[in-house]
Amino acid sequence: MLTYVLRRLFIAIPTLLLISLVIFFLVDLAPGSPASEIPLTVPPEVRAKILESLGVNAPFHVRYLLWLKQFFWVEPMYAIDYLFGTDYAQGAQRIISYSSRSPVFNVIIERLPQTLTVIGTAYAVAILIALPIGIYSAYRQYSWIDQLGTFVSMVGYSVPTFFTGVVLIVIFAVKLQWFPSIYDTTLRITDWGSLWKQIHQMILPVAVLGLYNAAEISRYTRSSMLENLSQDYVRTARAKGMSERVVVLKHVARNSMIPVVTIIALGLPGVFGGAIVTEQVFKINGIGAALIGAIHANDLPMVQTITFITAILIVTFNLIADILYGVLDPRIRYD
Repeated sequence: MLTYVLRRLFIAIPTLLLISLVIFFLVDLAPGSPASEIPLTVPPEVRAKILESLGVNAPFHVRYLLWLKQFFWVEPMYAIDYLFGTDYAQGAQRIISYSSRSPVFNVIIERLPQTLTVIGTAYAVAILIALPIGIYSAYRQYSWIDQLGTFVSMVGYSVPTFFTGVVLIVIFAVKLQWFPSIYDTTLRITDWGSLWKQIHQMILPVAVLGLYNAAEISRYTRSSMLENLSQDYVRTARAKGMSERVVVLKHVARNSMIPVVTIIALGLPGVFGGAIVTEQVFKINGIGAALIGAIHANDLPMVQTITFITAILIVTFNLIADILYGVLDPRIRYD
């Protein structure tokens, strides 16, 4: 196992470097530049100094290598200095946002709690709902619960989240006025009243994202369960006198989790990236909203950094999923 993990890590390093080069190259070639955001009333000499301070006039390879150094060395050093009160960074240049003129990682850290609170809760709720529904639907195939679960899953996965979000806002926020339509990002939890207000404003966006993610996970769970329920080892386990609970939950469900783990692991990086559409619908000031704002403002460092962090998370959770395969299925060996 250790050899396999080390091998995958060694493969991941050049993979991430290639991804970083592609991201930096594509974003750098995108239409628009920081110069377009400078007012026309600014004198040419001042405009030239602003662009020079942003480093946009340097050659491509110089800017790319500087960005890699800042991402993998300078920013971690600043994080260590902040946590332990050291001075390893020694005033090194950080990745600066073109629009806010503040460090990109500071903006990400400010936005991350909003994204993790809403998107992370929605994903956790989706998993807790989808797994039991998928398992029971497969075990009771063609029952009314299976039919209902199949219908809800098809609707939840087929209908886009921006449409579901608007429908829920019209019904529950405008007509019934049960929930707020705009997420209050300034709310701080200090007592039970503010905690309830936080839960109250999270219900609609969590419902929208939870339905979408649960629909996908439950369908994969049901399909994998049906495939394993017809295997020989299931008949053997029943012939040995094992209870249905043990057969379904201990044997079938465990072996069925391998493709489901892949879906869940690949969806986790999206928790960091935020649900861009849903955050826009409910005005959640999260990572997704920061990415959209950076694209509109031609904030290249922000776009490059958020995209690359998402790529790192995808590679990492792919490795975690591969390791979990061996835990779930002892037949899988990495030697």
